[in-house]
Amino acid sequence: MKPIPMLDLKLEYEYMKEDIDLAIRKCLDHQKWILGPEVKELEDRISDYIGVKHCIGVSSGTEALVLALRALAIKLKGKEYFDRNDEIITTPFTFTATGDAILRAGATPVFVDIDPKTYNIDPIKIRKYLTQNSKLKTQNSTRVVGIIPVHLYGQACNMDKIMGIAKEYALFVIEDVAQAFGGIYNGSAGSPQKLGSIGMAGAFSFFPSKNLGGFGDGGMVSTNDDEVAELVRILLKHGGKDKYNVNHIGYNARLDTLQAAVLLAKFKYIDEFNEKRRKIAEIYNERLAGLGDLILPVTYHASRLTDVYHVYHQYTIRTSKRDELQVYLKDKGISTMVYYPFPLHKMKVFEGRSIIHNSFENSEKACREVLSLPIEPLQSKETTDQIISSIRNDGNYG
Repeated sequence: MKPIPMLDLKLEYEYMKEDIDLAIRKCLDHQKWILGPEVKELEDRISDYIGVKHCIGVSSGTEALVLALRALAIKLKGKEYFDRNDEIITTPFTFTATGDAILRAGATPVFVDIDPKTYNIDPIKIRKYLTQNSKLKTQNSTRVVGIIPVHLYGQACNMDKIMGIAKEYALFVIEDVAQAFGGIYNGSAGSPQKLGSIGMAGAFSFFPSKNLGGFGDGGMVSTNDDEVAELVRILLKHGGKDKYNVNHIGYNARLDTLQAAVLLAKFKYIDEFNEKRRKIAEIYNERLAGLGDLILPVTYHASRLTDVYHVYHQYTIRTSKRDELQVYLKDKGISTMVYYPFPLHKMKVFEGRSIIHNSFENSEKACREVLSLPIEPLQSKETTDQIISSIRNDGNYG
């Protein structure tokens, strides 16, 4: 049988080849490679799509987080960076960039465990840390300034509860939307909200494997805050409106014109592709339900009024026999991935530079048990059937 990859980018290119080739040819014609017209057009298109005042293209999803944090340090503290006494709460079950961006912005990450059903940060545990922190830090030697929830695997966090906590404690919220472009949270606001439009800022990644991915690195910051937007634009261009006379410690973190052109060509397919991912997930959910100890992804419902539009950047299952299942599927020619094998609080880079709140039973168990199956938007029914049949034929699950 033909091997099944996690993602077939060549198949996607062939599907939208005419659009992409035309977009690249336009760049070849105008030769405006740095902040060319496609960058502004992409920013405007995504701003309208998400429903925010500002979107700013940047060089990667990691830099999107760093630039948003740096802008908030300048806005809120009047300083170039946060300092080690400034704490920012986030999840340990995410890619290292989330925690690393906090360090690079000068602050201290506070890791709080996840909800085992959604794999997203648990608002109950956020509140518990804040309650304990307010009692212990009587001299205000340290203080929590913000929260970075990660919409992991394309699944929205419980933003009603997180935003409620943030308002109560006067904290900023930066949404890490690297894996959830096009995802929707339908909470108490009264109408569905695109992820990246709920907090003070959102940080997106356009890494090639993302739901909206380029032909290299790229990212974007979204915000409704005029000052944050202006600061991000200044910081990404060396720290000044005039690059020869700068005000801040900046970066060379622009989104390439060529990447913007590719993303514009692919953007017209994002809703179609997200819906295709959801259809594949429905098939997985129906035919893998009740097999052995397999735990399938769930769509989070905080109440009858709250729902999410999961965009399935990854379709992630859990099993105590994860390693055995991965080897078994590999032998069948089926690629799988573990996102993520190590929680952030156990990485050397965060030793002595982070705060660990209580135990991380859920995060550590997820690291041992999660396995992501192929969910390529153009994946054929035959391929999906082959993956499901292989799992069902494994003696542990059939």
